[in-house]
Amino acid sequence: MPDGTSLNRGRSNLKPLGLNARLRHYLLFNQTVSELKVLTTKSATNNGFDVTDFKMLTHLNPLSIQVNIRHKNASKKVTIDDCSNLSKYIDEAIQNSSILDQPFTLEISSEGVGEILSEKKDFQIFKGFPIEVTYQDLKKIEQQTNGLLLKRSDNDLQINHKGKIQRIPVEDVIQVRLTTPSG
Repeated sequence: MPDGTSLNRGRSNLKPLGLNARLRHYLLFNQTVSELKVLTTKSATNNGFDVTDFKMLTHLNPLSIQVNIRHKNASKKVTIDDCSNLSKYIDEAIQNSSILDQPFTLEISSEGVGEILSEKKDFQIFKGFPIEVTYQDLKKIEQQTNGLLLKRSDNDLQINHKGKIQRIPVEDVIQVRLTTPSG
């Protein structure tokens, strides 16, 4: 007597996906990703950009294509207008190809700010953020300390280290890196 909660112990109407079918699906998927990456890279290159990262998220509905870019000219920063314009070119290239036959979203973005703070504006933008400072002490021995960025002046770098202000002379600073808050 079935009670509605028992497992079906009879034959299943579902057929397991065989190794050949899974392999065929996997190869087709990889081919699609590879073709999209080549198409995207070509479109970006033709418009003065390099692709630094490419992701295709198939678990989303519609699937999502995420592309990170940077200018070929390293001194130029990627702007929102750059992302918007390149998005049109890449979208048009994908639409005109026969690679995808399903809806998708396309996200074009820049690499973002690196972990290392070096420009004056970086220190203003990330005021209050957790940082790790590598510096040399009075004996010229390399040291590291963590804290929250307060400010950087022409003379020193000021951080909040466990509630106390620590001042490190700028000439002794080797590197300032963004970190994640420890908790």
